[in-house]
Amino acid sequence: MGNKKPADNDDNNNNNNFNHLSQEQREVCWNKGTEAPFTGKYLNCHDEGTYRCAACGAELFSSDTKFDSGTGWPSFYKPVKDANVKEEVDTSYGMVRTEVMCGKCGAHLGHVFDDGPNPTGLRYCINSLSLDLEKEK
Repeated sequence: MGNKKPADNDDNNNNNNFNHLSQEQREVCWNKGTEAPFTGKYLNCHDEGTYRCAACGAELFSSDTKFDSGTGWPSFYKPVKDANVKEEVDTSYGMVRTEVMCGKCGAHLGHVFDDGPNPTGLRYCINSLSLDLEKEK
């Protein structure tokens, strides 16, 4: 795996300090790692709020779009805003998938698949380590 760093060409990120991330979070966010299935802290979380990027704090997903996909990772059927996530073809491990990254800082979040529920038919399969839940007050 390559060592992916925050995007240098994004003026919003040049002054961010990512030292607050744990070693495990850095592995997922910058080295495109994947946490073991059924182990993430947000898998069975039913708290209401907004899931933000653990690296930069960008709004990514609402708890209103979270669903139990049975896959072992938190799953959502749409992002808060399309611009807040970016997608890229991922051909690692002999598979063709669509990687999902934070639209602001480029942190690896997980992958998106076309087997999700209505209304979008999409399943954003996201690592808990790349998320931070801001609970509704």
